[in-house]
Amino acid sequence: MADNAKKPQQTIVVDATNCIAGRMCSHVSKLLLQGNRVAIVNAEKAMLSGNRYKTIELYKEHLEINSVTNPIHGPFHPRRPDTILSKMVRGMVPKQKTHGIEAYQRLRVYIGVPDEMKNAKMQTFEDSKITKPESYYISMGDVAKQIGWKGVPSA
Repeated sequence: MADNAKKPQQTIVVDATNCIAGRMCSHVSKLLLQGNRVAIVNAEKAMLSGNRYKTIELYKEHLEINSVTNPIHGPFHPRRPDTILSKMVRGMVPKQKTHGIEAYQRLRVYIGVPDEMKNAKMQTFEDSKITKPESYYISMGDVAKQIGWKGVPSA
C-alpha cells in the first residue's frame, strides 16, 4: 500500500465525442477500479443509441419518480450531461464497497474541454465509437436539453 501512494497518479483523459455512452462508461469504470484517475471531456457529445423520441420519453418518465411523502427528499435526477454520465459510471462500480467508493472519487466529468486539459493526450475506445451515421443516435446534450438543462452558461 505504501509504495502505491508514492507514485504520482496519471490522469487518463477520455474524449466522449461520438462514443456510445454506455460502452464508454464501462471502459471508464474498469479503468477506475484498476486505480487510475479518469477525466471524461466533451460529455455533451456522447451518444445514446436507439430511437431518439423513445430515449427522450424514457428520460422524462424517469424524472417523474419521486418521494410520495415529500419530493424534496429525493431521489434527485441529473439533468446535466456530465452528471448523467457520472451516474452511469456510478452504476457500474460497486458504489457501497470501499474500493468502489474510492474508484468513483477518482472520476471527473466535464462539459467541453477545460483549459488545463487542452494539450493533454486524449484517449478513446475503438469499440465504443459510433458505427452508423450520427442521425441514428442522439447526443447526451440533446437529451439533457429536452429534460431541462439550460445549456452551457455563457461566461
